[in-house]
Amino acid sequence: MTTPMMEAPMLEVPTMNTPTRVNSSAFDTARELMDSARRSIAEATVAPTSSARFAAAHLAALRAATAVLAVRAQQGQRRGVRSVWSLLPEIAVEFTEWSAFFAATAGKRAQAQVGMAVVSVREADDLVRDAEQFLERVSASLGLAHQSVLIES
Repeated sequence: MTTPMMEAPMLEVPTMNTPTRVNSSAFDTARELMDSARRSIAEATVAPTSSARFAAAHLAALRAATAVLAVRAQQGQRRGVRSVWSLLPEIAVEFTEWSAFFAATAGKRAQAQVGMAVVSVREADDLVRDAEQFLERVSASLGLAHQSVLIES
């Protein structure tokens, strides 16, 4: 005997100044991804090398972008394997420039993740700040509170 699947409750999430109803399990997934993104930013701030800082910051941005997709992408909308950065502008146009920026730095992230010294200290620091700003904007778009990990100087 099979039991019927219970649908998850729906929540209203602000998107582009218009609330959108989303499945609460998708929202829970987004919240978990944002928590993970914040942990990655925190890791980036204490990473011992510029490569490790860069990779952790980029991973934080990737997790935040995935949170947006978790909430806004329609089920069954898949059309083959594509990068998060190519999907994000289709689902959330307000993140088009961010998407292009992080897509352009993805190659360096891959190299940095394997320990190659491909970024300067300044590039790593800049990416940490950019990723933090991206997380802040994603949090706002999802209606989540944002607590900055970075210490203002």
